[in-house]
Amino acid sequence: MQTPSYLRPVDESDQEDAPGGLVSRVIHGLRTFLRDEGLKIGDALPSEGAIAEKFSVSRAVVREAYRSMSALSLIDIGNGRRARVAQVDHQVLALVIDHGVQTDQVSVQQILDVRRTIEMRTVGLTALRRTEKEAAEILGLAAAMRADFAESEKVMEHDIAFHEAIARASRNPMFALIVQSFHVVTRQTWPIGWRARGVDEQRYENVACHEAIASAIAEGDRAQAEAHMAEHFDNTVKLLLASGIN
Repeated sequence: MQTPSYLRPVDESDQEDAPGGLVSRVIHGLRTFLRDEGLKIGDALPSEGAIAEKFSVSRAVVREAYRSMSALSLIDIGNGRRARVAQVDHQVLALVIDHGVQTDQVSVQQILDVRRTIEMRTVGLTALRRTEKEAAEILGLAAAMRADFAESEKVMEHDIAFHEAIARASRNPMFALIVQSFHVVTRQTWPIGWRARGVDEQRYENVACHEAIASAIAEGDRAQAEAHMAEHFDNTVKLLLASGIN
């Protein structure tokens, strides 16, 4: 019977010139272990000692592998307890996106282009799949934007929550993960777009657009929900371009 790949010893002799090579190979072995064993969120991984023995490496290598996987939110580790399979965390993707913007590897306009594509799909699915409770939540967030109009930071938080609620209600966890990951960049660009609207009348138009999206979702009108979402993103892109955000 062939030994599973994740239980085969890690050959340390060919890793002398590759800093972190042992750790990387243990991480690969652990990821294979998670898949092959069918572990789910909350399931425990073997102890550091057991993994060190199975891979024929030191416990220090395993400990570093666990720490690296924890930093990526693949596993949860804590003092005095076994490492466990973690829930996917949108914050990791958010950091990657923000890093891409800050280092000029991707532009805000490119992110908005992706967001428009994704959120056109999510709002359409949500109009078809949302529960009454979810529709009420989305309507409530749009109403909160109007109620807190005088406090722009609150409006921004309601706006972010509005889009995240739509993504969750689409019933596709990938859309929820991706939309949630945009929040770091959104908090940087949203105030610029709000100020760029210049007068309250234009800002109220933005709020009204969110209300129209929410109403279309509540009515189950996919076409109108998509049309209003497209209008929202097209207006935002124009404003940010006019403000010098590329």
